[in-house]
Amino acid sequence: MQLLVSVRSAAEVEPALAGGANIIDAKEPANGSLGAVSPATLANVASRVPAIEEFSIALGDVSSVAEVITLIDRLQLSSRTAPTYLKLGFAGVESPETVRQLLGTAVERARRFQFPVMIVAVAYADAVRAAALPPEIILGLAAAAHAGGVLIDTHLKDGTRLVDWRSPESLGAWVSLAHASDLMVGVAGALGPEDVGAVAIAEPDVIGFRGAACDAGRLSCVSIDRVALLRRCIDAATRPGKVDSAYVAPSWRNA
Repeated sequence: MQLLVSVRSAAEVEPALAGGANIIDAKEPANGSLGAVSPATLANVASRVPAIEEFSIALGDVSSVAEVITLIDRLQLSSRTAPTYLKLGFAGVESPETVRQLLGTAVERARRFQFPVMIVAVAYADAVRAAALPPEIILGLAAAAHAGGVLIDTHLKDGTRLVDWRSPESLGAWVSLAHASDLMVGVAGALGPEDVGAVAIAEPDVIGFRGAACDAGRLSCVSIDRVALLRRCIDAATRPGKVDSAYVAPSWRNA
């Protein structure tokens, strides 16, 4: 199970990797759950991530085909051997047909790159608060558009977590459905180390963190020690032959 850590600057890449992150995700947390970093920051972050390491980029929530084209076409990315993931959300869009068009356009535009670039459709566990489609519908639309993966996250960062919106059983059913559709699956949403056991039992491919990887909440700096703790929690919860929903990490809450 891979550990994704969101970074907002190039300086955060090294502690994230040193702590055991498998995927570096460029994101500006001050701009929301899928806040995009500036082009200059993205270039600096990308330059610190080795080409053999997986890389993720939050592009934000989209509502028009023109917006999707602009966001993807303006990306200036150097060739990489490991996959690059482009994350798109759909807050404020309640039409399945519109989301279908947005995802189809994103998948098509991503083909312009001469190295592996995959679209990840972001679904919100608190979809009602995001005026967004439910995660099950987003999953189906992502599969139909041949996206590379899906991520379930929380839209509002107000202290509620993914586990407050989805039970382990509900999350497991969603992950299983995504896997049956040949989608890579990520989970995130204000998770802390004490939540790893509950979400790991659903067997996602990736668990993502921001606040829990930082010294003092999601707007502070990534800490190698906190990333290392998350790595240990994932390893303990997913060691061969065992997914331990009872494993409880040292408790501290992320923002």
